[in-house]
Amino acid sequence: MASVPRSETPSTIPALTAARPVIWPARVHKTLSNGLEIVLVESHTIPKFTGELFFRSGNAVVAAQAPGLADMTATVARTGTTRRTSREIEEDLRRMGADLSSGAGADNSVISFEGLVDFSNELLGLVSELAQHASFPIDEFERERRQLIEGLRIERTTPGFLASERMRRVLFGSHPYGTISPTEEQVAGYTVERLKDYYRSFYRPGNALLVMVGDFAPEKMLERIETIFGSWVDVPVEKAADPDLPDLPGRSVYLVHLPGSVQTQLSVANRAITRKHPDWMKLTLANSIYGGAFNSRLVMNIREEKGYTYSPRSGAHPLRQHGYFSIGAAVRNDVVAAALTEIFYEIDLMRSTPVGEAELDDARSYMTGVFSLGLATQDGLAGQLATATLEKLPDDYLETYRERILKLTSADVLEAAQKYFDSAHAQIVIVGDREQIESQAAQFGAPEVYDAQGNRI
Repeated sequence: MASVPRSETPSTIPALTAARPVIWPARVHKTLSNGLEIVLVESHTIPKFTGELFFRSGNAVVAAQAPGLADMTATVARTGTTRRTSREIEEDLRRMGADLSSGAGADNSVISFEGLVDFSNELLGLVSELAQHASFPIDEFERERRQLIEGLRIERTTPGFLASERMRRVLFGSHPYGTISPTEEQVAGYTVERLKDYYRSFYRPGNALLVMVGDFAPEKMLERIETIFGSWVDVPVEKAADPDLPDLPGRSVYLVHLPGSVQTQLSVANRAITRKHPDWMKLTLANSIYGGAFNSRLVMNIREEKGYTYSPRSGAHPLRQHGYFSIGAAVRNDVVAAALTEIFYEIDLMRSTPVGEAELDDARSYMTGVFSLGLATQDGLAGQLATATLEKLPDDYLETYRERILKLTSADVLEAAQKYFDSAHAQIVIVGDREQIESQAAQFGAPEVYDAQGNRI
């Protein structure tokens, strides 16, 4: 191959072209007479469709009595109906070339599915069966309970889980959000009847949202949905409790002792806001600059410059009733105090000094680019639509997202950091070997010490 003459080689990197506009397909948004809310969007890129059937109830609604019950209910409901065994469900999914999964978080339960449009009637029929006629086979229940107990035992040795568990308890106390996992004893006390009670109480059309994106005509798909789901009977649904949150008067330190740990998990957090708050976009942009992106300040400091950790990260977490901002990093045992010092240094710098225009432009471009990438697939688009609908965001929230991010200023970022990067009231959780790290932890306050089971030492 002939070489390119030096005079013809580019001397500078070409400038990026302007972002292409997102062409939003029309949505069909309807609520059936039984209360089932439906959002449909046609997307003809591939001959498939993606759907999610959400229930606006999750682990939080039963956290006081049975933490994790919603997740186990969703898992076992997937394994059989009054018309099909678990094996028949799997055979039918393979025949249709479809995938189907289920699960639950704090605020929602969901049945997710995707398949070829030629089998849309059959796949929707299966989803309807799982939502209305799950049989909860006893053998599947027992298998899932054994697996869950084994998983809990493993989690009790995992620093990331222990840090998250303690931090949520600190931030939210007796609120349902303060409990992220059941104990082995609680799972051992689960029964099939408890799962069925949860299912009968919360898997109801008036508590549900069906989002579908795919290669279909929305009007015809709506007719199919009405035929398949229209006879589903609704009943009133209990809402999750929202008790008062604990008072957090200042910075506190909590140490979870994990003997023999070769590194330490750090978590720093404070309560913040939900996605519905007017400041949400300001907070997410500030977070991207601080520690939410790979080229963020936190990464450049304690990963690239200091070498304390491989992947530090911060995040804004919007739950339905409350939100929180957190920072996490797994560091060497000998740099716990040094890493925390840098974490707070970067927080306080964000709170005191305006962000420069070049850094601001990078962050805005990153956020709008990630958003656009998330819309490139059917499941990505379905997820965005579901979030906007479940959280009852403005009708044009998605369409105007990029425009509103690009309008945010350095002053907006500074305001968000000052409001929601609450350095003075940040809670610190440190998980590691007490003998190696307690003196470092004490530099930030007298630590309360717990074992891996959550017991105060």
